[in-house]
Order: sequence, then structure tokens, then C-alpha cells
Amino acid sequence: MQTRNKFFDDVSKLMSNAAGVAQGAKDEAETAMKSWMDRWLADRDFVTREEFDAVRTMAEKARAENAALAARLEALEKPAKAPPKRKASPKA
Repeated sequence: MQTRNKFFDDVSKLMSNAAGVAQGAKDEAETAMKSWMDRWLADRDFVTREEFDAVRTMAEKARAENAALAARLEALEKPAKAPPKRKASPKA
């Protein structure tokens, strides 16, 4: 016959509660650290990944347009082929 020992039941409850408190403390610490990091990063004017990607896309588009305009300008600046020279007709 097995009897229940009140001491062991109390210790078991205490350990379960301590584990719950430890988990709650861990969650609180993670939340506080994340908030602190977010504030720290915001104070240093770092950009988000979305902002970085948007500016990068704009820069790539500007580079492509610049290359197209440079090619167009080069084509316009090339001297046009001079028309063939006519032989001077003898004056009579």
C-alpha cells in the first residue's frame, strides 16, 4: 500500500511553480531586451530591410537609365558620315 507524503507533494508543487515563474521571467527579459534593442536601433537612424530594399531598387533603376542615356548621348555625339564629295564640274 502506497501512502501520499505531503512533503513530497508540496515540493513537487513548489518546483512546478518555480518553473512557471522562471518561464515568465525569461519571457519578460526577452520582451524587455527586444524593446531596448528596437529603441537603440531607432536612435541610431538605422534603416529597416524594407527601406534598404526600396532604395536599392531605385538605385538600380537609376543606374540602368543612366547607362541608356549615356549610350544615347554617345550615339548622338558620333560624327555623322559626311556625304560623298562631288567632283567639281569643269567650268566651261
